[in-house]
Amino acid sequence: MLFLRLITAAILLFWGQLLSAQVLTVNTVTRPPFSMMEGGRETGFSLELLKIIAERLDWDIRINRTASFAEMLDGVRNGEADLAAANISITASREVEMDFSHPIFESGLQILVQADEIRQPSLLRALLSWDLAAAIGIAFLLLFGGGMLMWAFERRAQPYFDRPLKEAWFPSFWWALNLVVNGGFEERVPRTPVGRMFGVVLVVSSLFIVSIFVAKITAVMTVEAISGSVNSVNDLYGKSVGTIGGSTAAGFLDRRDIGYSAFAGLEGMLAAFESGEVKALVFDAPVLNFYVQQGGHQYGRTIGQPFLRENYGLVFPAGSPLVEEVNQALLAMQEDGSYDALYRTWFGSQN
Repeated sequence: MLFLRLITAAILLFWGQLLSAQVLTVNTVTRPPFSMMEGGRETGFSLELLKIIAERLDWDIRINRTASFAEMLDGVRNGEADLAAANISITASREVEMDFSHPIFESGLQILVQADEIRQPSLLRALLSWDLAAAIGIAFLLLFGGGMLMWAFERRAQPYFDRPLKEAWFPSFWWALNLVVNGGFEERVPRTPVGRMFGVVLVVSSLFIVSIFVAKITAVMTVEAISGSVNSVNDLYGKSVGTIGGSTAAGFLDRRDIGYSAFAGLEGMLAAFESGEVKALVFDAPVLNFYVQQGGHQYGRTIGQPFLRENYGLVFPAGSPLVEEVNQALLAMQEDGSYDALYRTWFGSQN
């Protein structure tokens, strides 16, 4: 009887182990806000997403934080890890060697530039610009010319203009200026037919003069706001640019023949940026924006909109049976709203 009980207990123990949660090794690399250590805890958008999936699939995951992005992928490629999670772009070259889940995040590349590469808009600088000075000069010439023509038409009919040429230039200019700004003076309405017709032309023209003047100021201020030395990808040629070697950003820069310094990891790249070794970084937009929000604004800021749109995914060894399970869990999360809730926690409302 005792022997039977022992056999039964052994069978139950063995069966319980079979039914216990599947233990999976997950490779990752530090890429805030997708994967990071915070307060001694593994966290980040990708890892928190994976934890939800693991709970639904009854997985027990073991996080293996690698030293580099390449090491993380090599572990998956060689079958040493069951999957990897971070900011892993879904690319054709990686798909040849590994399998991806459905996209978990839509991203893109962006440019981070040093603070001294950015010139803040200045009203004084805009007002002192040559373009605006030329516009003001032309406006004054038009007002002066219009006022003197009205003096020629009205000097014998309108008492205001009844003065010699050497004394008439400023009152005539002042009359034209008030016509544009205030609509003129009722007591100084032109009295001759030609003067009245010309006055109407001046009133109508003044609307265009004011509009052009305001538009010119706006244009100059806009140019001032974007007049940093790096405003787009085309401005990166000849600049000191950095990114992480082997990344999709590095591939993009290679295709554009833009020289850059390749760094092994995020920490080294950001340290080089903060020290001024490189003046601009090209990398994943959410990673750069998170860095700026967490204190990096004292060193620089991102410019423009993300480009080279790409999707992140979880990556598995080729032929992994786990891919279909994960895809089903991802679809369920999108349908029940749990994916959106997690996204809002980390990035706010989706656009």
